[in-house]
Amino acid sequence: MSLATGLIDAQVHDAAAMRRAPASLLQLALMDARNRTLGWLAAFDGLQFSTGFDGFDPPWWLAGQAAWTQEFWVARHVQRGRGELADPGGLRLASVHPDADAWFDPAASSRAARWQHGGPGADVLRQYLADTLDTTLDLLDKASDDDTGLHVFRQVLQHEDRLGEQLAVLVQALDLAPERQQALVERGLWPALPSRARREPLVLGGQRLLLGSPPGGFVPDGERWAHEVHVPEFEIDVQPVCWSQFAEFVDDGGYDERRWWSEAGWDQLEASGRRAPRYVEQVSGGVLARRGGRLQRLPGAQAVLHVSAHEAEAWCRWAGRRLPSDAEWELAATLAGARGFAWGEVAEWVAGSARAYPGGPAWPGDAAANRVQRGASAWGSPRLRHPRARQAVAAGRDDGFVGFRSCAV
Repeated sequence: MSLATGLIDAQVHDAAAMRRAPASLLQLALMDARNRTLGWLAAFDGLQFSTGFDGFDPPWWLAGQAAWTQEFWVARHVQRGRGELADPGGLRLASVHPDADAWFDPAASSRAARWQHGGPGADVLRQYLADTLDTTLDLLDKASDDDTGLHVFRQVLQHEDRLGEQLAVLVQALDLAPERQQALVERGLWPALPSRARREPLVLGGQRLLLGSPPGGFVPDGERWAHEVHVPEFEIDVQPVCWSQFAEFVDDGGYDERRWWSEAGWDQLEASGRRAPRYVEQVSGGVLARRGGRLQRLPGAQAVLHVSAHEAEAWCRWAGRRLPSDAEWELAATLAGARGFAWGEVAEWVAGSARAYPGGPAWPGDAAANRVQRGASAWGSPRLRHPRARQAVAAGRDDGFVGFRSCAV
């Protein structure tokens, strides 16, 4: 690989650079995202599903959604050149496939119906994925090379990257056979998390922080807009809580002690009957969990995965600590990397309900029911690993590649 090629490849996978990427880099990134989608989709080749899975969409629909959304906002939207000023309900052209809206429009079917009718065949789906990308790249080549002209292309790129991670979540949820997971490892899609020796927390002095992102380039709704806040001095873990730390909570009866749990968390715990995080079958004597179609012993020094916000809060109360705030997490991620602050292996819960920033658009739809996840997981595209990124997720969700870290009370 030449130096120039390596530099371009690094830019294509750089979260901050891609938000302001010119058309030439966007073309490469869109192709990379589609290749990742096809790689994840291949893990499900030949599988037949006799029933749906509660809370999940089928793989064909997730992959098709990437193509349909791209076509809906780029090829079919006659106002795409107006960027954010385009009318979301404006005139749209017909799809390249007559059944695309019935298959992939989120409003056209329920999750249960998607599992039942099965969607297009594999060859039809892959052709639709190829056709829509070809059209998008052709239109990108003719687009105005400024933030307005490139807005929809940057938007659909992030959308496809996030759908790719949902396909990874589905691989884990369906507990696919080991050989299928090994194929993902060989494609570079399924990561191995590092084991990190425990280190002392960081103390960061009180200071002003510009929280969120300023205008310019592509800025997701959850980061709009940058505003100054004061962050008092705080102590924060340099890395997410690991399995050995969480196992101490479980072994101490943490899942049986009402006092550690919020009301909503305890209600969910009683309804599920679970006494360990999702996919974990044993904690005492070592953590055993379902991974790659089989039961595996997890290294104690690896970050905890598949926990809800309720579980993260319960551990913190038991440990006499707390979750970091949005501002604390962002300050550490943007300023404390040289001091060992490690992130990007798992998404992380932070404190408080999901709220829009002052002056920003309404985000998310139901702030009271959602919590914020910061950072990004190693299962997603590197383009998602932006230190200011925020996702609104229901507090009880535990299927994602999510963990947490703690702060001193």
